[in-house]
Amino acid sequence: MPTPPPHSSSSLPDAGERGNLREMAAYFLRLGTLGFGGPIALAGHMHKDLVEDRQWITDRDYVEGLAFSQLSPGPLAAQLAMYLGWVRFRALGATLIGIAFILPSFLMVLGLALLYVHYGSLGWIRAVFYGVGAAVIAILLRSAYKLMRSTLKRDPLLWLLFAATALVTAWTAAEIVWLFLICGLVALLLKAPPAFLRRPSAPAALGGLGWLTQGLQGPATLQKTTALFLFFLKAGAFVFGSGLAIVPFLYGGVVVQTHWLSERQFLDAVAVAMITPGPVVITAGFIGYLVAGLAGALLASLAVFVPPYFIVLLAAPLYRKFTRNPQVGAFVQGVTAAAIGAITGAVFILGKRALVDIPSLFIAAVTLAVLLATKKIPEPVLILLAGLAGFLLFQGPR
Repeated sequence: MPTPPPHSSSSLPDAGERGNLREMAAYFLRLGTLGFGGPIALAGHMHKDLVEDRQWITDRDYVEGLAFSQLSPGPLAAQLAMYLGWVRFRALGATLIGIAFILPSFLMVLGLALLYVHYGSLGWIRAVFYGVGAAVIAILLRSAYKLMRSTLKRDPLLWLLFAATALVTAWTAAEIVWLFLICGLVALLLKAPPAFLRRPSAPAALGGLGWLTQGLQGPATLQKTTALFLFFLKAGAFVFGSGLAIVPFLYGGVVVQTHWLSERQFLDAVAVAMITPGPVVITAGFIGYLVAGLAGALLASLAVFVPPYFIVLLAAPLYRKFTRNPQVGAFVQGVTAAAIGAITGAVFILGKRALVDIPSLFIAAVTLAVLLATKKIPEPVLILLAGLAGFLLFQGPR
């Protein structure tokens, strides 16, 4: 996201007129309920509403928060919201604003997951998700393209790191966390080496609580529920980049390694996250419900957002002292290139599963053409139209 022009801090209202905690929490509750378009769009809404219109946040605080969120693992939009809450109201602000922003989309995906588990076998449900899956591939492809253009630009090193990560992700069908860190270190060493390197010469279901862990495959065991929590805790702690960066990581974990979901069910989970407002990472709640019912949804959502929450509380004060450090900036560039590569590789993997015939290819192609031709049609509308197209096509002879 391009850096907005700075505003003079002297033009801001007095602290007492810059929105109290309740007003900021109400704003983020509304944004979490109605904010479509993914992490970049949500970050743009925050800048326009909080910096330009209301002037509750200084431009410098916003820009530093955006960079902090890109540098840190976890969902970008949710972490930016927590950071802005911390800037104004410290730990209490980060806590309440994080809850206000995440809760609406969590409740929405919980309801959709409930319907999916109980009625997902119906023909019309499968038909709708047949079209939705094709549209999601087109949206992911356009998102990867935009990220490549805005981030990699003409930097050959970043393109090399991007290509390597994309190929590895497509080949292994999994996201390798250590590859992200290696890419960050390579960019750091080559673009902004530290001073010392520049010197010459130097098993059973939970008893009585089966209904609480009831997923697609029946009540989940305590071992499975614990594994689910730890997996999403790792996702929140180690996945860098925007919300889409978590897609290849989740695919490798819940489809390839653990086989908790099929490829189609995973693609449906991504689609649900994209047609609901709020952070894309809320797909954790949907996946958690499919695997281990209500308990799984709560644990997966909690796990994926806990690491960025504590990162904001513990690292934000130190971060503000090192925002202009060239080594930090170079590391972020390398990690970002790797994240975009992983997203591109994931698009290839998911595309092979979703685009299975001429109608699905047609839906994906039309969706991509519309996305590239105009910005006036919101992505959730395109997804719903694709679902309708899938429903109509599925009803005919196949």
